[in-house]
Amino acid sequence: MKKRIIPCLDIKEGRTVKGVNFVNMRDAGDPVELAINYQNEGADELVFLDIAATLENRKTMTDLVTKIAEVISIPFTVGGGISTVDDAERVLSAGANKVSINSAAVSNPSLITDIANKFGKKSIVLAIDTKLDNGVWYVYTRGGNTPTPLRAIEWAKEGERLGAGEILLTSMSNDGTKDGFAIDITAQISEAVSIPVIASGGAGSIEHFEQLFLNSKVNAALAASVFHFGEISIPELKSYLKSKNINI
Repeated sequence: MKKRIIPCLDIKEGRTVKGVNFVNMRDAGDPVELAINYQNEGADELVFLDIAATLENRKTMTDLVTKIAEVISIPFTVGGGISTVDDAERVLSAGANKVSINSAAVSNPSLITDIANKFGKKSIVLAIDTKLDNGVWYVYTRGGNTPTPLRAIEWAKEGERLGAGEILLTSMSNDGTKDGFAIDITAQISEAVSIPVIASGGAGSIEHFEQLFLNSKVNAALAASVFHFGEISIPELKSYLKSKNINI
């Protein structure tokens, strides 16, 4: 399977933002313009996360989903504030190809199965925000604000059993640091499940992507700030990875 490069649009108040360890957000631009640019640069997919929806107890901004879906043709995953099958249907009807759920899946695991049964496994992505606490990678919810007793590896396996078609794994410990991906937990989870795994959190250099793909069975790498602020271009990244014999 070819490896994918996926820019992530973290959305707050209609703008793309990016922080470090899920805090200290700064503006990164207009999401519609960024979506067009990333498609033109050769991104394989896009992920749109309405990062404040769950905390603010509201639904995903479907008007913005529609605007983005109208201007791109690459696959497009949307998450944030999706807590029912009806929410998923609304987002998919607005133009998304897949929905991503995190907090709602932890509080109601059957939601994974319900969405998979109605729209197919390929339409449901289980997002796992994880943080290393005393040597154990635990799952966090509500935008990384709420710790849970769930262990990331066990939750990933359970998510697959329940019907998730993909795992979006974000290391909160690495997020925004630009120190590299959390390869240890990523490698463990990509070994533990048979569905595709997207690694997120920590990309700071082209070499970080190379190390990720060479040292884990992960299927895709997701990044935000290095793309948003022009530190790495997608064509440059893909060319480099191809030169290292990585099937991109």
